[in-house]
Amino acid sequence: MNIKLILIVLTLGTLMAAVDTTIVLLALPTMTISLHTDLYLSIWVLLAYLIVLAILSTQSGRIGDIAGRSKVYNIGFVIFTIASALCGLSPDVYLLISFRVLQAIGGALLTANSYAIIADVFPPNKRGQAYGITSLGWNVGALLGIVLGGIITTFIGWRYIFYINVPIGIISAIIGFREIKTINKVNTKLDISGAIILGISITLISIGAMLTASSGLTTEYIAEIVAGLLLVPVFLFNEMKVKAPIINVNVFKIRILSFSLMASFLQGIGALALTFLLIMYLQGVRGLSPLDSSLLLTPGYVIASILAPFMGRIADRGKPGILAGIGLLLTFISLMLYYFILTPTTSFYYILGITAITGAGSSMFWPSNAAAVMFSAPREYYGAVSGISRTLGSIGTALSYVLSITVATLVIPRYVAFEIFLGVHSLDGNISNSFVSGLHFAFLVSAAIIVAAAILSVLGGNTTQKIPRKG
Repeated sequence: MNIKLILIVLTLGTLMAAVDTTIVLLALPTMTISLHTDLYLSIWVLLAYLIVLAILSTQSGRIGDIAGRSKVYNIGFVIFTIASALCGLSPDVYLLISFRVLQAIGGALLTANSYAIIADVFPPNKRGQAYGITSLGWNVGALLGIVLGGIITTFIGWRYIFYINVPIGIISAIIGFREIKTINKVNTKLDISGAIILGISITLISIGAMLTASSGLTTEYIAEIVAGLLLVPVFLFNEMKVKAPIINVNVFKIRILSFSLMASFLQGIGALALTFLLIMYLQGVRGLSPLDSSLLLTPGYVIASILAPFMGRIADRGKPGILAGIGLLLTFISLMLYYFILTPTTSFYYILGITAITGAGSSMFWPSNAAAVMFSAPREYYGAVSGISRTLGSIGTALSYVLSITVATLVIPRYVAFEIFLGVHSLDGNISNSFVSGLHFAFLVSAAIIVAAAILSVLGGNTTQKIPRKG
């Protein structure tokens, strides 16, 4: 095995996932208009992917434990690449959503096994650096998605945001099948009942919230959200009874794992909504094009890309949870700055500066949190723990989008919020001020969530504890 080539392939896999996520986010308004649909349907191009990823992440890690992580990872690359091409060819929003589900299946096979493969291949004192490099892939991919998303959507067309994955996927799959050949296997089982309950729960919550956003608050929609929430304790009870649960509750008895995993979950809810809300502001309130919006978001990703490998090396020295907490503190500062200074006429230079702070925070959090999680996991459960981390992160991301849209459409009339999101035109001063006030509330809620995540990260800063093995 060539360790450097393996790391390149893993980084490219991360890059593809990041490119696809940020490109879709920026292209969503154009995609909605092009496919002659509405926001409620088009947002499922995002949510369907995230929900499937959340449901399958741990199961995909478990499949990697059983069948071999390298084999499962490489198959995931093939599925993701084919699905990307099909997404670009989609004639309507329904097929696009369907192919996004297929893409999410491939993405789950990729993301749930990448951290575990690093833990297989690299010694403990080098994993933080490896996670930092894969985080670099995420930040570079997110940067490319933001920049290329604006350029491609504006000048070529939204379909090419999916086609961009195809050549990268083909090259990476060829190298992956040749170089990634880890043979670690574990005799474990899948948690089908848990996956079904989790999937129904997240879907009900998302559907209820999105219908509330599109049609207003009704008893039926409230019932759907409540039903989804009531399934959470049912899911947890199932996890305590099955032999191989999606989320091993014993994991949460270990301080570093429980704190670091929950920090990742809350970070997904609180921080990832930031980009979404900012895009709503730039394209709707300020009337910018996807290209101009992407240019304003670029500095943060550039800084995160440069700093991530260095932060990974610092995490290798110990106490990665503390470094992750510092990163979340910077995210909190970004949110509060938006809360205090964002207006319909705020200087774009201020926004550029705040995105730089956000990027620095991201570069600290991601490699450090990954190191804190995997340092504490026994080797035979690397895949499962990696999958749990991805599951919680994906659930948090999905909830962040649902929360953002719901808050926006509840603050002001729904048609106005939809116009803001779609960037149909610049709005008059009164409506813009009203919507920005709504954004202020959303930023404040996100900041409170980030504070909780930061506290959990710091509490989980010790890397010396191990999960007790069964038996």
